[in-house]
Amino acid sequence: MSKLSVTLKAAGLLLALSVPAFAAGTAEHPHKEHWSFGGIFGHYDRAQLQRGFKVYREVCSSCHGLTLVSFRNLMEEGGPSFTEGQIRLLSAEYKITDGPNETGEMFERPGRPSDRFPAPFPNEQAARVSNGGAYPPDFSVLAKARTYERGWTNGYIIWDLITGYQEHGADYIHSLLNGYDKPVPAEHTVPQGSHYNPFFPGGNIAMPKPLNDGQVEYTDGTPTTIDQYSRDVTAFMMWAAEPHLEARKRMGFMVLIFLGVFAALVYFTKKKVWSDVAH
Repeated sequence: MSKLSVTLKAAGLLLALSVPAFAAGTAEHPHKEHWSFGGIFGHYDRAQLQRGFKVYREVCSSCHGLTLVSFRNLMEEGGPSFTEGQIRLLSAEYKITDGPNETGEMFERPGRPSDRFPAPFPNEQAARVSNGGAYPPDFSVLAKARTYERGWTNGYIIWDLITGYQEHGADYIHSLLNGYDKPVPAEHTVPQGSHYNPFFPGGNIAMPKPLNDGQVEYTDGTPTTIDQYSRDVTAFMMWAAEPHLEARKRMGFMVLIFLGVFAALVYFTKKKVWSDVAH
């Protein structure tokens, strides 16, 4: 066996191991969507992030936590751009467990901008009891923790590398939220307490359909549809998982420019130094 063959097989094994197991068995591949934060020049849409937070707070937060995000993160550069006054009012609406106090007891107090979003359940067991045995995942990094297999045969992997495409998790979440109304195939069995969704591994998911048209009111005239809700909350989840995406992409672009200029200087310096040497 040649060294090239061994190398290719090793690369294939590494790729297979790097793809999360949930990708296997998915009946339908998530649809590739256009996101404002996609590509090397990607950026977050501030209005979309604010709408996405509204959807999260009014629909998703009853089951899904956001425990790695602080209230004050919502007003930082690159995020939803809420004002300090809005964040102070928002954080004060939450009850935060603190302590112990001088008597050694824990107590609750209004939230502060420096606090993190409290979990909806005190522990995992309580979460499972409230959700029929299923454990709702935390939203903090979910958009970066999910992906799906794109494959070599259609050239997607090479193209993704060229374009800097990294929005697989966002595609997956958007497709999942829009997949509840798909007809159940005749050969598919949905156990009691589960719901059919072709984008979820195995096709059966414990979470009932979370979004419906007109469920969340938007004040900016944006359509109140399932597709729009899912896009907005997905964008918000992407920001929660990678709040410094814009700064990273700006820095990456500047590094590419620097490397290009540096390579040109090295090339012309080499030509100058060796110009008088016979080849």
